[in-house]
Amino acid sequence: MPTRLIVEADGGSRGNPGPAAYGTVVRDAESGDVLVELAEFIGTASNNVAEYRGLIAGLTAARALDPLAHVEARLDSKLVVEQMSGRWKIKHPSMIPLALEAKALLPPAQVTYEWVPRERNKHADRLANEALDAAARGEEWSEANSNAAFAEAPHTEQPVVDEAEVEPGPPNSLVGWDVDLGRPTTFLLLRHAATAHTAEKRFSGSGGSDPWLSPEGEAQARAAAAEVAARGPVDAVVCSPLHRARQTANLVAGELGLAVREVESLRECAFGEWEGRTFAEVQEGWPDELTAWLSDTSVAPPGGESFDAVAARVRRARDQLLTRHPGRAVLVVTHVTPIKLLVREALRAPLSALYRMELSPASLTEIEWYAEGAASLRHFNDDIHLRTL
Repeated sequence: MPTRLIVEADGGSRGNPGPAAYGTVVRDAESGDVLVELAEFIGTASNNVAEYRGLIAGLTAARALDPLAHVEARLDSKLVVEQMSGRWKIKHPSMIPLALEAKALLPPAQVTYEWVPRERNKHADRLANEALDAAARGEEWSEANSNAAFAEAPHTEQPVVDEAEVEPGPPNSLVGWDVDLGRPTTFLLLRHAATAHTAEKRFSGSGGSDPWLSPEGEAQARAAAAEVAARGPVDAVVCSPLHRARQTANLVAGELGLAVREVESLRECAFGEWEGRTFAEVQEGWPDELTAWLSDTSVAPPGGESFDAVAARVRRARDQLLTRHPGRAVLVVTHVTPIKLLVREALRAPLSALYRMELSPASLTEIEWYAEGAASLRHFNDDIHLRTL
């Protein structure tokens, strides 16, 4: 009699697309014993791609155990289950080859698909998150250190379904009106206070002179410190390594009695040859390059960094902070571009939304990130604490 196996598969993407991984468990259907555990970080991908990769890994492992086995594949992705069962069409081009690969692993008559709620897929979910957390630490997941890694590094999954692949269904939930989503991780985003470049409206990125705060900026930072302290408890303070952000963070952290940790990925965009120049100077010297930069987020200033590139590293910083501080309040002292990118990420807006936001020096923006992928923008560009200066 052929073997009966159960494949439990899950995948997650923190960013959609963003850092992605899958987890897969193969069990003996009779005893429930775990026969295989697999997890892999797959780089930048959508949630749906990660789900399919988890299924493929599970079916591959099941075939290696017994190519004649009857396999019950259990996933908490309704999209993958419905598509593999033939009830939903596969619309997105990137899903088609993955579905064909999965179907080719075992004869269709040997595989059935079942949707299960997330609570019944915790083992595969845990493995996927272990792989994501290991990647965030610069490590590779391995079965040998799986349990130890999971215990030492709390994780926060950010699964987001690829909207292009979703079949018609219920509308988005309203954060605060729906069921309890659990305790969020709160980012209180503080743009650094003013420098001489701020007052003169000069490009001031990761290169150039890396200015310190001006006297006006120091006063702004102290006002921001009082405002942050009055708003409630903060559990951690992180900042960009650039002078103006570190100086702002140190003034606020001193008020809170906390240490400051630098995060390299939170630095401002590098503006290359435009560093230290005014917009008018750039418009005169690089008219074509400026027009291209304002039209396309993949275009970088000469010798600089594109917004697309900055978005990738800021997303990594966000994922690492969510992993390190689940359910906590984190003060993030950084710059205009990283804050705009985090707001854009929370709203799932296009990257072009960056051109339609403005942030004042020492202003506060607040975002809540929930474990189930939802986010809530609570405040944006709040600078009321500076009105008396």
